[in-house]
Amino acid sequence: MNYIYICIYTPEDLMNMQHCNLLCLPENYQMKYYFYHGLSWPQLSYIAEDENGKIVGYVLAKMEEDPDDVPHGHITSLAVKRSHRRLGLAQKLMDQASRAMIENFNAKYVSLHVRKRWSPNIMLMEKMLMP
Repeated sequence: MNYIYICIYTPEDLMNMQHCNLLCLPENYQMKYYFYHGLSWPQLSYIAEDENGKIVGYVLAKMEEDPDDVPHGHITSLAVKRSHRRLGLAQKLMDQASRAMIENFNAKYVSLHVRKRWSPNIMLMEKMLMP
């Protein structure tokens, strides 16, 4: 059995998070965007590593900064490499980030935008949100 470790990201992980993003998603971010998240909300982003320490997934998360709204978080980016999909990693990464938002910032809810054409993602979100 291969082991996958979910842990809070470190600044050293940012290049590999960006590489995972480039492999998995059509929208890509400049490194300064990862730094912004890391400096602003260091406790909210997580990586999934295989037994060799290679990043196979990540979640990039933040708190929304509207002072007139209830505290809530947002999943900015979520990716799992194709070789490690269907193992529940996306669910685990989102759960960890959501828990950190609640514990650290008293988030009342978490938002995430999902592309309509990605039906597995929609099913995952519906599963998470339905009681």
